[in-house]
Amino acid sequence: MDTQNELKTLSDQVIMNTYARYPIVLTKGKDCIVWDNNNTSYIDFIAGIAVCNVGHGNESIAQAIYEQAKTLVHVSNLYYTEPQIRLANWLTHHSFADKVFFCNSGAEANEAAIKLTRKYFYDKGQTDRFQIITMKHSFHGRTMATLTATGQEKVKKGFAPYVPGFSFVPFNDLDAVKNAINANTAAIMLEPIQGEGGVCCPDTDYLPKLRQLCDDHGILLIFDEIQTGMGRTGCLFAHEHYQIVPDIMTLAKGIANGLPMGCMLAKDSVAKSFSAGSHASTFGGNPVAASAAMAMIQLYLKNNIIEHCREIGAYFKQQLDSLNQSHEIIKEVRGKGLLLGIVLDTDGAPFVDLCLKKGFLINCIQGNILRFAPPLIITKEHIDSLIQCLDSLFKGKASH
Repeated sequence: MDTQNELKTLSDQVIMNTYARYPIVLTKGKDCIVWDNNNTSYIDFIAGIAVCNVGHGNESIAQAIYEQAKTLVHVSNLYYTEPQIRLANWLTHHSFADKVFFCNSGAEANEAAIKLTRKYFYDKGQTDRFQIITMKHSFHGRTMATLTATGQEKVKKGFAPYVPGFSFVPFNDLDAVKNAINANTAAIMLEPIQGEGGVCCPDTDYLPKLRQLCDDHGILLIFDEIQTGMGRTGCLFAHEHYQIVPDIMTLAKGIANGLPMGCMLAKDSVAKSFSAGSHASTFGGNPVAASAAMAMIQLYLKNNIIEHCREIGAYFKQQLDSLNQSHEIIKEVRGKGLLLGIVLDTDGAPFVDLCLKKGFLINCIQGNILRFAPPLIITKEHIDSLIQCLDSLFKGKASH
């Protein structure tokens, strides 16, 4: 077996340098624990970036993948496949939506939402309505359109000229949205809770007022729930906390517990603008990925996963709030369910490295925000051990 250093050296030789990877080679996982090829264990508080919602090495999901893979792996969307149909039926019955479009990633789902918006107004004879208002600090993907829609200049550098038709306003600022609307505005697109932007939650009335604003102006409301959907915030979808629904919603990350899948959901009045040939995805809704998603959903129902997320997320936030009271280095605690973050008054990257050495996988975003998005099956014992670790690290920082 190659050593970690040998594998890292080989990786640097053959894989494009688009990630600043941490210096471990992960080889296996079970529930909330992963191991590297030195057999060192880590408690996973990032879950593949809010992806492995029921953890690693789940037997039910593995069995569903195996059974489907030995039966039918792929035939394309030229034909009907049962797992895709079953998944679409479940999603529409548990959301505002009437129709689903399947793809392979969050970026593709958002790209589809942008295309559907333009096609919707084209079909209405309003070809001048193509502009989409998005939020500063948002993150919607890495394709050219979703990159343009993203409100972070750091990810755009070097890729101009951008796709026309996007404008940006501050998150949680209704007046800014009102001032940005014009005769060309087609939609408002945002994450109900900003993930990569800093785990930023809206005011209680912000999203309902956005919904009303869209209704008043005949504008579509698009929710990017790629990071917040599938139970991550303690509801199946984050917008449910605010008792409203969008016209279009995008999902990915946690929907198939690690297999590549994305989807865009829409009301029928909007979805009908996609007809045969207007959009497509060869692998979208692949039978294996769809089977994994259905197996995960069955686990949700059997084990009350979302209820557990809500309860354990409240406990986790309470413990982070207690840390906040004890350490001046913490400026704020943010988030809902098991999408949580602590804002530091200093660079957060060194704490990610220190936690790694202590056996915890966490994440730093926006330079100074530690993000926690563990599997939704995380336990109090796991949380307590991380809190003890962070407490010790923050005390060490204060002593310096």
